[in-house]
Amino acid sequence: MVSFLVCLAILVCGYLFYGKFVDGIFNPDDRETPAVAINDGIDYVVLPQWKLFMIQLLNIAGLGPIFGALSGAMWGPVVFLWITFGTVFAGAVHDYFAGMLSERNNGASISEVTGIYLGGTMKNVMRVFSVILLIMVGTVFAVGPAGLLVTLFKNSGVTSGIVTQTTFWLAIILIYYFIATFISVDKVIGKIYPIFGICLIVMAVGVCFGTLVHGGIPEIFSNFTNMHPKGTPIWAFMFITVACGAISGFHATQSPLMARCLKSERQGHFVFYGAMVAEGIIALIWAAAGVTLLGVDKLAEMGGGNANSVYTICTMTMGKIGIILAMLGVIACPITSGDTAFRSARLTLADWFKLDMGNWKTRLTLCIPVLGVGAILGFGNTLGFIDYQIIWRYFSWSNQTLAMIVLWAGAMYLAQNKRNFWICAAPATFMSAVSCTYFMMAGECMGLIEVFKNNKMIGYPVGLIFAAGCLALFLTKAKKAVAQAAKVA
Repeated sequence: MVSFLVCLAILVCGYLFYGKFVDGIFNPDDRETPAVAINDGIDYVVLPQWKLFMIQLLNIAGLGPIFGALSGAMWGPVVFLWITFGTVFAGAVHDYFAGMLSERNNGASISEVTGIYLGGTMKNVMRVFSVILLIMVGTVFAVGPAGLLVTLFKNSGVTSGIVTQTTFWLAIILIYYFIATFISVDKVIGKIYPIFGICLIVMAVGVCFGTLVHGGIPEIFSNFTNMHPKGTPIWAFMFITVACGAISGFHATQSPLMARCLKSERQGHFVFYGAMVAEGIIALIWAAAGVTLLGVDKLAEMGGGNANSVYTICTMTMGKIGIILAMLGVIACPITSGDTAFRSARLTLADWFKLDMGNWKTRLTLCIPVLGVGAILGFGNTLGFIDYQIIWRYFSWSNQTLAMIVLWAGAMYLAQNKRNFWICAAPATFMSAVSCTYFMMAGECMGLIEVFKNNKMIGYPVGLIFAAGCLALFLTKAKKAVAQAAKVA
């Protein structure tokens, strides 16, 4: 239990101290924000700070900090370290710069932001990459809660009828996603998110209290080893599995939504860095619950993080009275990320093709194909034509690769402005190694070729060489950018 409490304290202190340090390096000022200057009543709307934080948290806290943390718990309590230090030094820094750089560039989508600092080629790569990722996220976060709802009703005694059909709930969720994608950000998202937020907070507090009362949370120092039942390597599989609970590129697509709603730049620390720390706390709680209440063997038997393992933990921690609120909290997480995933896809396409989102007909022409592709993937999975787990695995890898690129963009911004770029460059280098190593070893990537699958002798050195190459390229480009800026000045 000591390890868990220490990690929890580090997360809180990370927000209070390191978060302030990062905020100071960026140096927010009193310039007019896009929400004030552009205010279009659709995507650029001034919102109060507490609502900005709540929406940002719910935007980013999808299935990742719950399903991902439970799956990561199969490696044992060492996962606490990745969640804790990954959140403070990588994930929260990533989210902060994704949001603040967007705010500094009129609320631009993350693909446009990376293009500004990493060049036109990277902009085009990110445009395609972002749209594909967002549609995958929206699909994953539609199929996931649909399955959770079916599990909830079946375990509550409802064994027949339309409410136990995944296709029914998937259709309902997709209809909601269409509405949330189409209309003004403050009409649906701004009004119902506080309710979902209450469910999320109740869920986290209930699971945390139930786990602490149960006792016996294993310590890191007595279990500092790979406890995965299948022997799957910690590096880099655990770092990809636990994405949203430590660092997630998906968050970079969400932060611009709130960058368009800030009244002041000085809200960035609380809204962007703070929301990620809150998500890290949620992930830490679920990881602790997983290793304590189920254990690595039981988690592996149940398939890691999924509807069944979540339901079991909720039952063990809060019993029948609290389980409804807890499950609603878990369901709220993916739904409130799925709707903004599709909304972000619309905005990314709008920025790409310079389309006016103030025109409802133009918004409609983007909403229909974006949600249409998501529906095809979602119903394809439900009907057995598409494997949900494959979509999830590709989402996980592309998620962390996107985070790597965004961190490099943040580092370049800092280098160009002669500030401490290492707060972004260090985690960017780390994530470059993680992303490349996983790509070389994972069964859905290079691991499709048997010689590469889980081969540490190939994957580890290639990952390190790639990361070193990225860092060398960045330092060279940064030096040229600084020299060019000095000439202009």
